[in-house]
Amino acid sequence: MTAITIEKGIDRRSFESLGHANHGWLDARHHFSFANYYDPARMGWGAIRVWNDDVIAPNAGFPPHPHADMEIITYVRTGAITHQDSMGNVGRTVAGDVQVMSAGSGVRHAEYNLESEPTTLFQIWIEPRSRGGQPSWGAKPFPKGERSGKFVTLASGFDEDGDTLRIRADARVLGATLRAGESLEHSVGEGRHAYLVPATGRIEIDGVPFAARDGAALLGGRTVTITAIEDAEIVLVDSE
Repeated sequence: MTAITIEKGIDRRSFESLGHANHGWLDARHHFSFANYYDPARMGWGAIRVWNDDVIAPNAGFPPHPHADMEIITYVRTGAITHQDSMGNVGRTVAGDVQVMSAGSGVRHAEYNLESEPTTLFQIWIEPRSRGGQPSWGAKPFPKGERSGKFVTLASGFDEDGDTLRIRADARVLGATLRAGESLEHSVGEGRHAYLVPATGRIEIDGVPFAARDGAALLGGRTVTITAIEDAEIVLVDSE
């Protein structure tokens, strides 16, 4: 069990403290309780239920398996992942790009690394605003240059976010890249929950240091300042 230490309204979760499961073909770290990793202090953060940091070996992956009533976002950090599902969708998502799957009333899917190198990704699950519905899948490129020095919405459940990947949750998935010394702000609304992970690089959040792949659970009702100590790539989910 992990003791919760909150500094400046930020729960810092070091990479070393995350749940860990190495299956050979899959080396996974779990920011929240998942599979055989159970920590009552880390059951989720608002509607965010899963944030897995996966390294998938070449020519390996997740065989077909079912899901229901979950929004599943895959952020590919290096390599590529090839998706197939029971709706007939097939797609290859490469580093820096994002795919989303609304499991709805039920879907089966497989995710394989068909590349000659390991694939690294974040797999994020968010609870939907309502159960059931027709499942769906989509993917989209997000050039890192377009998010230099600012957050860009990668997936959203809000109509006002326009042409972005759609999820059925009151949440946004955001991405940014920062050069060393650059800063940006993010406001977490009252009663909302934000979770941030630097995919690469070292950052500070209101002066609290974070290494690559550490997690930050941010309390609602405040604005935080994120500063890059090294060039950094950041993923943030803001949800109910």
